[in-house]
Amino acid sequence: MATSVYEFEVLKEDGTAYSLESFRGQPLIIVNTATKCGYAPQFEELEAIYQEYKDQGLVVLGFPSNQFKQELGSSHEAAESCRLTYGVTFPMHHLISVNGKNTDPLFKYLKDMSKGSLGSTIKWNFTKFLVDKDGQVVERFAPMTSPKEMIPAIKKIMNK
Repeated sequence: MATSVYEFEVLKEDGTAYSLESFRGQPLIIVNTATKCGYAPQFEELEAIYQEYKDQGLVVLGFPSNQFKQELGSSHEAAESCRLTYGVTFPMHHLISVNGKNTDPLFKYLKDMSKGSLGSTIKWNFTKFLVDKDGQVVERFAPMTSPKEMIPAIKKIMNK
């Protein structure tokens, strides 16, 4: 079993693979997204946090998922919608599954490292995982939790 998020390879929105190793030493917010979800306005808060803390190393990684039938047809369409509608500049990725037999390996790891109220299941879009500079999951935030409420936890791991 993996020992940190750095052991995973993910796909950018265009299908290009890269290793999360490239973010070693940086705190991360990893979030499953959906552009047609009622929580989609959280994109604006996530972007604001990214803009405020990116110079200190924080990276937000968005992973669109149609698991809950609230995403556009392709990774490119989802990312484009995020940019145009919410001004997102943080990296967006390929459409993934967050639950079930086709769960993306990164999200299986994230869920295993931070069980939520439904065990390891992600119950909805905008489940947010805060990862420290060592690649360890330190906290899981529920879909209804505003990204702004994550700021104290973000500051804590940034100061370590």
